[in-house]
Amino acid sequence: MSKAQKRKRLNQDDGESKTPANKSTVDGSNPYPTLLRPTAEECRDVRDALLSLHGFPPEFANYRRQRLRSFSAVDGHDTQCNVKSEPLDDAEVESVLDGLVKILLSQNTTESNSQRAFASLKAAFPNWDDVLAAEPKSIESAIRCGGLAPKKAVCIKNILNRLQNERGVLCLEYLRGFSVEEVKTELSHFKGIGPKTVSCVLMFNLQHNDFPVDTHVFEIAKALGWVPKTADRNKTYVHLNRKIPDELKFDLNCLLYTHGKLCSNCKKNVAKPKAKAKAKVASPDNCPLVGFSDLV
Repeated sequence: MSKAQKRKRLNQDDGESKTPANKSTVDGSNPYPTLLRPTAEECRDVRDALLSLHGFPPEFANYRRQRLRSFSAVDGHDTQCNVKSEPLDDAEVESVLDGLVKILLSQNTTESNSQRAFASLKAAFPNWDDVLAAEPKSIESAIRCGGLAPKKAVCIKNILNRLQNERGVLCLEYLRGFSVEEVKTELSHFKGIGPKTVSCVLMFNLQHNDFPVDTHVFEIAKALGWVPKTADRNKTYVHLNRKIPDELKFDLNCLLYTHGKLCSNCKKNVAKPKAKAKAKVASPDNCPLVGFSDLV
């Protein structure tokens, strides 16, 4: 049976999957119970095709190594904070608080701008205690190159104030000992932190098998027919986390995000412009996802 025939058969809406549902990090029922895509085989094929085109994205390599070490470790995480404030350093093992702030700074801007904003924040304030003590305008100035500086500065201050008031220490390492639902509940108490940010922290910094849905992943998922064209991002998140096998989530997510940035064919559906990529760019002629969808 060809891949096209398989997809046609899977898209039939008469009946539900005969295979057990994939273990998921989301609660509640699947919003699209009769949509059987993506299958595990399809996820693996897309992962392999994008990996062949792009290689594994180097900006996510450290996170991948952390996951491999985490999954192979015998002992559990050390969830205790041994210092009063986590330094903003460039160590390979990124602290959860560093990761959260980096993700916040990446919102509504390019990757290069968000990296510059975090580097500027580090240069202006050696540690998180200094950020907490700083005036919002000073924080805004430090992160201005990342865009939406007033909003992001307030969010950062809110996070630090809550940590100081609730726990007496500027540290989020305690989340390493939490379940997925406990992490979601805890971070939901921090004003300005939305579901996508929480999902990114779960996947990148806490090594959970979660699958964030950013603009690129969302648009490609719709183009591939993995969710209906009318799907919203929240329902897409629930559906994909239920259908994509845990062992494929991290690599597939990183590769879809990277491909969405680089492929001129796939990013035509994304309105927000992105910085020019230096890596190999896929065109409609060599985009490997064309074989999985009606992208052209």
